[in-house]
Amino acid sequence: MGGVKSRQSRLGGYAGIVQLSRHPESATRDGNQTLARGLRVFLAIADADNGMTVPQVEEMLGVHRSIAYRLLQTLSDFGLVSRGRKGVYLPGARLATLADSYLPSLREIAIPFMRRLADQLQSTVALFVEQGTDALAVAMVEPTTSRHHIAFQSGMWTPMDRGSAAYAILAGSPPVDGEPDAVRIARENGYARSHGEVEIGEYGVAAWIPLAAPLPRACLNVITHRPDIAESVGPEVRKAADKMGAALLASTA
Repeated sequence: MGGVKSRQSRLGGYAGIVQLSRHPESATRDGNQTLARGLRVFLAIADADNGMTVPQVEEMLGVHRSIAYRLLQTLSDFGLVSRGRKGVYLPGARLATLADSYLPSLREIAIPFMRRLADQLQSTVALFVEQGTDALAVAMVEPTTSRHHIAFQSGMWTPMDRGSAAYAILAGSPPVDGEPDAVRIARENGYARSHGEVEIGEYGVAAWIPLAAPLPRACLNVITHRPDIAESVGPEVRKAADKMGAALLASTA
């Protein structure tokens, strides 16, 4: 758990959630070494709070400093990173356009629903989509009605075998052999709940969003430290997810 700012509990780098640069598939998949190194550097800089220097990249990759510098220079040439003061490389402006190009219609329609739900429930709301064996948070909205809430970072992954977001995404599809009991219960209730499976002491309440291909399976996930909210908000999350799905369907009609 990171530091507390404005009495917000800030998630990131804990068991159950990994940052993009630490995603297990990206660390183990075979491929072109130079490309893999460049992508690893790019994601590490995107994850870093204060950017990275050439020596830090050199140490992370275990390569000669000249190789680290060439990788950074190539990323800079494409606008993916930029060199700031004191030789620190930061995320580049091109990153903003890349982020905007990922599921733009889904995120554009989701944000208003998420904002209303976050303020209504005084809790953080995240939009998760399925990606391989993980659920990826692609958008996050914090409530404006409460200072006591969890601040969750977009771009974080959680495995599909734990937590309310994963259970809800799986519950939105027909049953399969061997699925967790939590998925079956979520399918019966219309929403999933979990406690302490991703972060100790935190509650998650999620409902799958009815979407049609080619959009990935997705859910709205409420994250809170309050048990009273976790116990009562399931139907509201289900309602918001259904309305969002209907809005997406109408936008493509």
